[in-house]
Amino acid sequence: MNILHLPWLELAIALTLIGSPFVSRLRNPNRAYQWGLFFTGFSFACTLLAWLAFYGGVTPEMLRRWSIQPTLFGRQVLGMDELSAPLIPSIALLHFLAAMATSRNHMRRFSFSWSLAAEAIRLATFSCKEPWVLIGLLSVSTMPPVVELLHRGRPIRLYVIHMALFIGLLVLGWSLVGGAIPAKAPAAWWATLPLLAAILIRCGAVPAHCWLTDWFEHASLGIALLYVAPLTGVYAAVRLLMPIAPDSILTLVGFFALVSAVYAAGMATIQTEARRFFAHLFLSHASLVLIGLELNTDISLTGSLCLWFSVILSLGGFGLTLRALEARFGRLSLNHYHGLYEHSPTLAVCFLLTGLASVGFPCTIGFISTELLVDGAVEASSYVGIAVIAAAALNGIAVMRAYFLLFTGTRHMSTVSLGIGLRERIAVMTLSLLILAGGLYPQPGVTTRERAAEEILSERRFGKPAPSLASRAEHGRGKDALQPLSASTWMPRAIVDMTPSPNSTTK
Repeated sequence: MNILHLPWLELAIALTLIGSPFVSRLRNPNRAYQWGLFFTGFSFACTLLAWLAFYGGVTPEMLRRWSIQPTLFGRQVLGMDELSAPLIPSIALLHFLAAMATSRNHMRRFSFSWSLAAEAIRLATFSCKEPWVLIGLLSVSTMPPVVELLHRGRPIRLYVIHMALFIGLLVLGWSLVGGAIPAKAPAAWWATLPLLAAILIRCGAVPAHCWLTDWFEHASLGIALLYVAPLTGVYAAVRLLMPIAPDSILTLVGFFALVSAVYAAGMATIQTEARRFFAHLFLSHASLVLIGLELNTDISLTGSLCLWFSVILSLGGFGLTLRALEARFGRLSLNHYHGLYEHSPTLAVCFLLTGLASVGFPCTIGFISTELLVDGAVEASSYVGIAVIAAAALNGIAVMRAYFLLFTGTRHMSTVSLGIGLRERIAVMTLSLLILAGGLYPQPGVTTRERAAEEILSERRFGKPAPSLASRAEHGRGKDALQPLSASTWMPRAIVDMTPSPNSTTK
């Protein structure tokens, strides 16, 4: 038996489910930290092996020889596909690094038990394609933040109202649709409107964005980051809305996302608190991902999926860096200069690197994704392209403004050492290395995102579902994913098709 034939994805979810009640029984914060790190680390290792199995050509039939996979009504519930394969290990990695980077004075405030429970829900959500099961998991995923706010004695009304609307509209919308994915024809526009509203609320699109800034204001920064970083609302849009929505509904998604991206980017440049700055920066990037989905072309969708993965790594690292700064200096204001560079030069470098990666700086993981998204937007409409470029430019201005205010301008006097610890150094440096590696060698990542875009678009060709994993494995496609790529293979097929051949003639 090959080690990759084991059900590693199910084992990863099981580990977090077992670890959550076990850690909750521990009263010593140090022991809770050690066991929480153990369970999140092994869960990440299992998701990494599941990712290797997927691209190594291991089919569901091979897995069934050695395990009993969860099924519901004769359908497989959990599994990886081209869309979720890189997202699942990146979510597990973010949970592991967030647990590792938890400082001693934050161990009592960061609940490792609820973090493990939330990780189990997120891994199951991103492994699920069955609509009603996915809706159930999306509903359950809104519960841990309520516990977090109650535990901290913070108000929950705003969050509860928005999430109740999200769940209600999601259930109503899918009940009205009443079909399975893939559908043979687009659903009626009025039936998909509740799904549209639910996804916009969950993504924090304007005007339903106030819950997200309130969440960052009142929750622990680590828990808040882990809740929003995977872009669960975007995943719901891809699985539930895109395969059945008519073009008019996708146009509405793009309109609200475009307004939200520019608005949030502008708001990020004038914030006076670091947490609210990060919330608006994150909201702008989530809206940019939605814009790429709405454009519904090979190049824009590939760029959107690349940006999605880039946001998890870059803004995940950006948030962990900001969290490490708060552990030393408390809540940070952007009203005046702090001059923290001399005390934490490593954090300053990581802050700048992860922030610039999120806005598409060259040689970072965000560069190719931003370039593809801009190309797709300009191809669709010059106005959309200008708006996307404006949002990216404003985000870059906001990142540089925050960097100068936090790390330059004055001297910060302190009688104790405020340097970065070993655990925090490992966490932020790991994400920084992944960001640079993805920018310097983007071919494999963009190729997998192009294949995911092809599957999503094929589901919108109603009645022509994407090829299954087994059929791809028969043709050796799973094995080809790990083979060396040529210099031009990172380019989406839409770009390649537009490149004139040597024998072509122009009129």
